[in-house]
Amino acid sequence: MGLNWSLKELYESFESVEFKNDMNSLTEEINEINNWIEEAVKHYENVLEKLEEYLNKYIKLEELISKLGQFIELSISVNTKDTEALKNSDIFEKKLTYLVKGSTKIERYISEIEDIDSIIEKSSLLKEHAFLLKSIVEDSKYLLSEKEENIIANMRNTGSNAWSKLKDNLISSLTVEMTEGGKVKEYPLTVVLNMAYDKNEKVRKKAYEAEIKSYKKVEEGVAAALNGIKGEVLTVCELRGYESPLEETLLNSRMDEESLNAMIEAMKESLPVFRKYLRRKAEILGHKNGLPFYDLYAPINNANMNFTYDEASKFIVKNFRTFSDDLADFAQKAIDNNWIDVEPREGKVGGAFCQGIHTLGESRILLNFGGSFGDVVTMAHELGHGFHGECLKNESILNSDYPMPIAETASTFCETIIKKAAIKDVKHKEALAILETEICDCTQVIVDIYSRFLFEKSVFEARKESALTVEQIKGLMIEAQKEAYGDGLDEKFLHPYMWAWKPHYYDANYNYYNFPYAFGLLFAKGLYAEYLKKGEDFVSEYEKLLSITGKNKIADITKEVGIDIHDKEFWKNSLKTIEEDIEEFIKMSKKH
Repeated sequence: MGLNWSLKELYESFESVEFKNDMNSLTEEINEINNWIEEAVKHYENVLEKLEEYLNKYIKLEELISKLGQFIELSISVNTKDTEALKNSDIFEKKLTYLVKGSTKIERYISEIEDIDSIIEKSSLLKEHAFLLKSIVEDSKYLLSEKEENIIANMRNTGSNAWSKLKDNLISSLTVEMTEGGKVKEYPLTVVLNMAYDKNEKVRKKAYEAEIKSYKKVEEGVAAALNGIKGEVLTVCELRGYESPLEETLLNSRMDEESLNAMIEAMKESLPVFRKYLRRKAEILGHKNGLPFYDLYAPINNANMNFTYDEASKFIVKNFRTFSDDLADFAQKAIDNNWIDVEPREGKVGGAFCQGIHTLGESRILLNFGGSFGDVVTMAHELGHGFHGECLKNESILNSDYPMPIAETASTFCETIIKKAAIKDVKHKEALAILETEICDCTQVIVDIYSRFLFEKSVFEARKESALTVEQIKGLMIEAQKEAYGDGLDEKFLHPYMWAWKPHYYDANYNYYNFPYAFGLLFAKGLYAEYLKKGEDFVSEYEKLLSITGKNKIADITKEVGIDIHDKEFWKNSLKTIEEDIEEFIKMSKKH
């Protein structure tokens, strides 16, 4: 069991013959599909055969693009200064721009096919990809001309893609200075962020102050990146005819506004209960005016909840097995085969993510594991994403891409399994610590996510007028935190720079990457309630649900398990399970 992931299953290196051959093949494949499209769109004869041929070519090309792109991106994520990876990333992105002209033509062609439904019915390949084909028809109204689409794709390489890389580079190479024993020590940001979980309040407070101070070194560059990306998004949205970036995100998420509003309303109504929890945690930690930001993740007692990576792995596999052997066996496979990059180090990006590699039927998981119970939960969360990919691996690559809100379902479900199983295993003190960790995580996903949603909305509004200064951005962040957390947090200790290191604001293709987490948590809570009702019978239903997420709208996916996401009551019932945990925590915390 290694601590660094293995990418050799994709390519040995950037110098390898296979990688170089595939980069050359990419140019050839793109030219070939473009030439084929030029001929195909000239008339509407043999439409069925053309659609089949297009899908076969598209699948082959998509597999090649995924393999190359994932090797490049995964290499950069563990070493943002890898010059070979960065050079190849630029070359790769440039090559992809040559796809735009052809894909615009074929999408327009498909959108104008008469009675496409009856053609789809005549072919098993087309039926398998019916959702994709019908989505092309629906999305065609937002398509621009070939020339305009081409310009946007090319400009992105020197626009939002370049800004995003700059931000990654600034944040991953940012060192935080802390004084220890009279000497100034430098730490990578990822290590300092992990100090928020430290048992010692002085360490937590010092780390928070040093972290906030460190952003001064990069704030102008990161703010420029945010302004550049959000400005581009607004321009492109207007060109395409979307009402707002939020409308575009909802359409891409295969979700409707009615569902989002029902969920957000239920979240807003639940905020007082979360504030009650935050004030109780503040009392336990000896604070009088609500919780200071640096103690959001503080352990509330000295329960020994530290884990080595090996202990975390065994703990996760054992508890996953209480749900299903498939899930446990998947986790063991990921651990044994070096699919996980474990520890923080300089040059490695912060946070955690899982990248499904559909061409291999595998995943790669990035962690910044520090040994806390929270890190164990994060590992379970990312393995949940990996298991989602496992359930999709027999689908066509074109049916393996699921929308953002449903993306957080399997991951959050796995967290719930771990926490619920762990509480049963331990004494009062540890049970209280685990319950508090669960509520703390839920607070992040409901309250903090709500603040991020408000923040992004206000950034877009302000950016319509002009670029924002660092002070304006910080002001909007603080306003959003006050509105969401209320008297749960001490207003003297908020976090004006939460926008600086969170990666979710810096991808022009994924705006509002915040509410999907709340959706995932609350939908997973609803699913877990179904599991408790149905027991083992639910396991196959759950795996089937995950396997269809790439080829359905969200409301249709949730109907599979009898859930109506337009109904505010569903969201309130899911939130009620967290509210019950909060009441239980307050009661337990008063027992000694």
